[in-house]
Amino acid sequence: MTRFGYFLSCEEHGPKELVRQAQAAERAGFEALWISDHFHPWLDVQGQSPFVWPVIGAVAQATSLPIATAVTCPIMRVHPVIVAQAAATAGVLTGGRFRLGVGTGEALNEHVVATRWPPLDERLEMLEEAVGLIRELFTGRQLTHRGRHYRVDTARLYTLPGEPPPVYMSGFGEKSIEVAGRVADGYVATAPNAEWVKLFRASGGAGKPAVGGLKACYAADEAEARRTVHRLWPNQGLKGEASQLLPLPRHFEQLSESVTEEEAVGGAPVGPDPEVHARALSEYVQAGYDEVYVNQIGPDQDAFFDFYAREVLPRLR
Repeated sequence: MTRFGYFLSCEEHGPKELVRQAQAAERAGFEALWISDHFHPWLDVQGQSPFVWPVIGAVAQATSLPIATAVTCPIMRVHPVIVAQAAATAGVLTGGRFRLGVGTGEALNEHVVATRWPPLDERLEMLEEAVGLIRELFTGRQLTHRGRHYRVDTARLYTLPGEPPPVYMSGFGEKSIEVAGRVADGYVATAPNAEWVKLFRASGGAGKPAVGGLKACYAADEAEARRTVHRLWPNQGLKGEASQLLPLPRHFEQLSESVTEEEAVGGAPVGPDPEVHARALSEYVQAGYDEVYVNQIGPDQDAFFDFYAREVLPRLR
């Protein structure tokens, strides 16, 4: 049976509010949590970007839900050795409820350490090597490594959960999905694309979970919801590789000026009709995803949780 979860947005909310939303999500009947990992928001209007790891620690104490990063980039801004330590500690604090979602990242977040932004093929190589290091450190053994992209000198994790956190990997193109199928414990995506799920499973991911996420905007008036999406997340309407290559929120703002309201909304469920929201989440189920996570755009979080608890989640179940 498909599990439905809530997607906590670090780009739009501060750390205390994210913990409050996690608690509200559990009360509303959501079964798991995603949380984004950013250094910058996509746009200044989104307004936030707390460090994800202390937020995970706080959420772990405030709820009983599983939580996963969606997703962490362990290749540049944070060295994979440090990501391994953070994930292991999160695994302890959650009592084994933590999953490490990883991906090749965006220049928006990773360029801040003043290094070059590699092309995708190189980032995929780095990610595969990084995942190998993280898994080795999860064993508790001392690690020295001289690889193509990373050097590790006698590192060992002393604080470990009973079982290592599973590593899920995002992918939106053939190469990245094939890497995910080969090296990850699960697949992460943000579109109800059945072909992506099939490729993941054909590339070594057979029997492994596929998890998907989407954005929504509940409001009593559909026009208001559409305006909220266009104001806060017009970058959803950007096509191509811009989201991986642009380094600053102002660059996304400049491109987003040409995004229409219709393009910003795209296929996102907006407004007060529960069938619209249930249908959008069901598209992920039909595409073969085992878990579906939804994020409410905008400040009206409590109304969203009430709406989903009363009207949407019962339809899905």
